Amino acid sequence: MTSNDQQRFAFGENWSRYLAVVDDERIAEAERSLLEMVGRDAIAGRTWLDAGSGSGLFSLAALRLGAATLRSFDYDADSVACTDELRARAGDGAAQRWTVERGSVLDEAYMKGLGTFDLVYSWGVLHHTGDLWTAFDHAAAAVAPGGLLFVAIYNDQGLRSRVWRIIKRWYNVLPERLRLAYTIAIMGPRELLSLLKNTALLRPGRYVRSWTDYRSARGMSRWHDIVDWIGGYPFEVARPATVTARGQAHGLVVERLVERRGLGCNEFVFRRPAD
Repeated sequence: MTSNDQQRFAFGENWSRYLAVVDDERIAEAERSLLEMVGRDAIAGRTWLDAGSGSGLFSLAALRLGAATLRSFDYDADSVACTDELRARAGDGAAQRWTVERGSVLDEAYMKGLGTFDLVYSWGVLHHTGDLWTAFDHAAAAVAPGGLLFVAIYNDQGLRSRVWRIIKRWYNVLPERLRLAYTIAIMGPRELLSLLKNTALLRPGRYVRSWTDYRSARGMSRWHDIVDWIGGYPFEVARPATVTARGQAHGLVVERLVERRGLGCNEFVFRRPAD
């Protein structure tokens, strides 16, 4: 990574805590989200590369959806351990189809050594490497002819994004004992405002469901996502048109684009035309 690791968010530590709540329902939601974006035919019987596997949840989902082989890697050693744990939970047969290792999407030699894949998946990862466009270029180069690149990249909100970058950097500069209080101080007013607004509209249950039903958002956990959001540094953003143009420069065609307003990641599915 190009950024000082002392200022880098401990993504893997957060994922380690998230594994405690991973269950069949969350795995099923991860499967559903993959099917919604790329369809079963793009996964079943195909080769899969998870570039920045994090918890390993989506590699596991791809395994259960019938991926022929999976290669999962992450720069963060704790994230590698999380992915390895989910591989172990998947049973003895998983090891024959699923390789888990430590690696960096910024390492050109490493990425070239992996070869190409039918589906390269990197959701919410490339913008945390410290060099978004190099990471994107390496991921794009790993897509086989006829294959897909599925990435999610933070939306560029101009000044608002720059403010969030400062917030995230300060989280990682703070002593660890102060980080929980910092997270609550940043997100508490936003959560209170949402609760008051929904209460005033006589629908407080809607706010409660934003927590209790959060697993329907790709099988994730809202609290762990909040910690990831506040602390997720390095942090880069890009406008959809910029990402689209970068993909096209690699000979990729946009097959699907889901744009987000405000906070969040825009999702892109690119296809490399078959030879």
